[in-house]
Amino acid sequence: MDRISGLSDELLIKILLLVPTKVAVSTSILSKRWEYLWMWLPKLEYGHRYCSEPESKRLQCFLNRNLPLHRAPVIESFRLELRHSRFKLESFNMWVVIALSHCLRELDIFFESHPAPANPIILPSNLFTCKSLAILKLDGDFILDVPRMVSLPSLKTLKLQCVRFTNDETLQRLLSSCPVLEDLLVDLGDRDITTRKFSVVVPSLLSLTLVMLYTHGMDGFVIDTPALKCFELVDSNCNDYYCLLEHMPNLIEAHFDVSLLDIKSLIGSITSVKRLTICSKAMLDEGFVFNQLEHLKLCLCSEHSLNKLVRLLKLSPNLQGLHLFYMDEHDGRKLVYWNQPTTVPECISSSLESLSWSFYSGEPEERDIVVYILKHALHLKTVTIKSSSESDFTQLKMLQELALSSRASAACQLKFR
Repeated sequence: MDRISGLSDELLIKILLLVPTKVAVSTSILSKRWEYLWMWLPKLEYGHRYCSEPESKRLQCFLNRNLPLHRAPVIESFRLELRHSRFKLESFNMWVVIALSHCLRELDIFFESHPAPANPIILPSNLFTCKSLAILKLDGDFILDVPRMVSLPSLKTLKLQCVRFTNDETLQRLLSSCPVLEDLLVDLGDRDITTRKFSVVVPSLLSLTLVMLYTHGMDGFVIDTPALKCFELVDSNCNDYYCLLEHMPNLIEAHFDVSLLDIKSLIGSITSVKRLTICSKAMLDEGFVFNQLEHLKLCLCSEHSLNKLVRLLKLSPNLQGLHLFYMDEHDGRKLVYWNQPTTVPECISSSLESLSWSFYSGEPEERDIVVYILKHALHLKTVTIKSSSESDFTQLKMLQELALSSRASAACQLKFR
């Protein structure tokens, strides 16, 4: 210990950053020199998602007593994970205000209580005028009450999960005051029953994730993000509502898991995409063309998935990689026999290089698709089959069936896993 104590305070703080905050605090008993050293830590992380009620009480007392004494001029990150409703709102807001006063750069709070608290946490208003804040993550029982005066000039990452909004304008009022925002995630959760419509209009945004699994009575949403490169939409609502999306000319990757029956606006906005993952009950309109699409992942949980596959192949003349699979928690269904196209889709004969099929069962409908691609894909290099069967005999039979099929590409390798 004497050799370590001989190091400079600056180096000791860097060492303490390598261990959990709780461990760093415990070093205060080692000697008088170590007593306050942890208070210079620029990164603080307290609590955990499975914190017991006694632990929560001790944590509240510790933070109330020690956080006001923290000495670091800049707090790079302040993370809290709390699970009980015993925390007083005054204490909670005091911790946030203190962290903000140290030129806070990242605030990450998870707060969940069962049953839901009668008065969810309303964060202090000066959070929305913090000039240094670059990352804000809120997950749980919060009400986002955005004041009229908002200015977050440094905020680049915003993640809101299961928070509630005071009204339909709340989110856009916040977004309109984030001039350099690049990464946005909004998960409406199952406790938000007030949001009926919202807008995401952010010229600087590069990545957008929207999750709407349990929304009630949604009227619709508007998205205008011309610089967007990555877009993920997860929406389990079958109700009709409007979705107005402006074209995204810079889009590289899109992930859609939607139950909407009309997805024309969604598809029309992403025709420049290069990598697309999609699960949808709706059939794509033939009026669209994905000229830049190189990689396609299609979920097969819909019984008409194979006909959707044919449609997508026709609309993607430059496709190079195709992956057929089932998304997590999506049950497979008996696939309706596909309608073989009268002409070979352009991508199969001119650009397709790889085919991958996860949870392949070897049913005739599946086998015929693979055989068709093998027969016509001139530039195919690999076909990877991941069987849904655990039987070695069944897997061998599947492999033999495909291995005997004719191949347009002599370089094609058939892999079975």
